[in-house]
Amino acid sequence: MPIRSIVAAILSLVAFATPILAQEKAPKRAPNVIVIYADDMGYGDLGCFGNKKIKTPNLDRMAKQGVRFTSFYVSQAVCSASRAALMTGKYSNRAGILGALGPANKNGLAREHMTIAEMLKTLGYATGMVGKWHLGHLREYLPTQRGFDEYYGLPYSNDMWPKHPTAKFPDLPLIAGEKTIELNPDQTRLTTEYTQRAVQFIQKNKDRPFFLYVAHNMPHVPLFVSDRHKGKSAAGLYGDVIEEIDWSVGEILNVLKLAGIDDDTLVIFTSDNGPWLSYGNHSGIAGLLREGKGTAWEGGVRVPFIARWPGRIPAERTQHEPAMTIDILSTLARLTGAKLPAGKIDGKDIMPLLRSEPNAKSPHDAYFFYWGSELHGVRSGDWKFYFPRTYRSMEGNKPGSDGQPGLYKNVKAGLELFNLANDLSEKTDVAAGNPDVVRRLEMLADRMRADLGDSLRKKK
Repeated sequence: MPIRSIVAAILSLVAFATPILAQEKAPKRAPNVIVIYADDMGYGDLGCFGNKKIKTPNLDRMAKQGVRFTSFYVSQAVCSASRAALMTGKYSNRAGILGALGPANKNGLAREHMTIAEMLKTLGYATGMVGKWHLGHLREYLPTQRGFDEYYGLPYSNDMWPKHPTAKFPDLPLIAGEKTIELNPDQTRLTTEYTQRAVQFIQKNKDRPFFLYVAHNMPHVPLFVSDRHKGKSAAGLYGDVIEEIDWSVGEILNVLKLAGIDDDTLVIFTSDNGPWLSYGNHSGIAGLLREGKGTAWEGGVRVPFIARWPGRIPAERTQHEPAMTIDILSTLARLTGAKLPAGKIDGKDIMPLLRSEPNAKSPHDAYFFYWGSELHGVRSGDWKFYFPRTYRSMEGNKPGSDGQPGLYKNVKAGLELFNLANDLSEKTDVAAGNPDVVRRLEMLADRMRADLGDSLRKKK
């Protein structure tokens, strides 16, 4: 065959193969991300975390099809601080949010702290939020000013309304975008409406990458549930509320399947802190964990966590390595190729943990737990170390019932060390027998104090 014919044949083959090679190398669709955030849900409230009375088939299915973390944390066991850490990838102290913001607060999450939504907007993501924001209720702080294209929900906790049993609050606004569309809305319809809005957002944006943040007001007191789910649970009204949240998760998973984007979507479910135990039968349970919301004990800061992404996260996995909400932003940056926000980000990529990769370990030497501006505790490996502090305890006190708050007591505690591997309930202080561990954790804490401070102790 003449040389010219051979060359022509080769060029023809190359031209034919080029589109195939290009197609194989072309990047896949950028992943959709859905974060579902419950409010005051206990570590032991879900079937896949051991609950025998409350039926959560959709969350159980989600765990079976993905990964369940047994040692997942929030940075502070209170509403606004927890949400600030989730949204910014920073400890809430670094993000400038302590405690729970209310209608009287004129501040919110400062613009210098970029949110997940703002980060993903730089990549062209559609962004939407439904539910409880709680990072500032004035217009300049609302979700639509912080990277979200759409918003529908309450700007703070659902108990911050005129019917609060012990405090005075103004009318509770239901907001669409930046406009108050109703005052003191019927809260029995909130979970349903949030779900409907979430489903509509997914349907509208199924052909482009999107980030959806679903922040339920429930099961924060006062409890409300729709007629469809009322009286259905063996665990009373609280169980009804959890089962309706589970229904909501099922609706979201179903629409992903129907839209053909199930395999393109990472879905995360977790809670902002542990149960508000003083409300008795209107609160969740922490399982074997000690105490609840408002404390740095495991029952306050350890929360249920499930992640599902068919084909990218292996099914039926359980991850025991510790992780925290501060890690979600950095993980999403790695997954999407987004540039991390400027300034110090405390969180790190935990995708190896989500994928249950062999020998994957927590990317942190330690996690730190503040209450307000006070550093109360640190976890490193299996060790949980506490500093002298005062905290609100429900142990030995009479809880309330039927939506009425019970009693708690302020407890002064000293330096304590627990090995969570064999003492999950934190009953036996082993500080005296482990001086080397105590010294190491105190050194880690001193570094954090030098960075973020500690109003109980001077910076070192």
